[in-house]
Amino acid sequence: MEAKALAKHIRIAPRKIRIVMNLIRGKNVGEAFAILKHVPKVGSEVLEKVLKSAVANAEHNCDMNADNLYISEAYVDQGPTLKRIHPRSRGQAFKILKHTSHVSIVVKER
Repeated sequence: MEAKALAKHIRIAPRKIRIVMNLIRGKNVGEAFAILKHVPKVGSEVLEKVLKSAVANAEHNCDMNADNLYISEAYVDQGPTLKRIHPRSRGQAFKILKHTSHVSIVVKER
């Protein structure tokens, strides 16, 4: 049995979230929450929210015990990129790419 949670179109670049995600992959849920609470990165807030959702899905939909859960899969995919233009000198224009992310976390019971 497994429970899953998704967060789509997060306005943070995937490589910034992957830094934090690599810290919690494979850990117990309680340990992962402790790590996310003390990591000073923007992605930790998003991952904490998605992890809470995955734990709630496991408890309510699959009747799992929250104390025995661990993160079996955690990955970040690239979402759509917002393209913006910044005007420069002599009539030129520079592209600004605002990346988005899709975050997925799967928890299982030991």
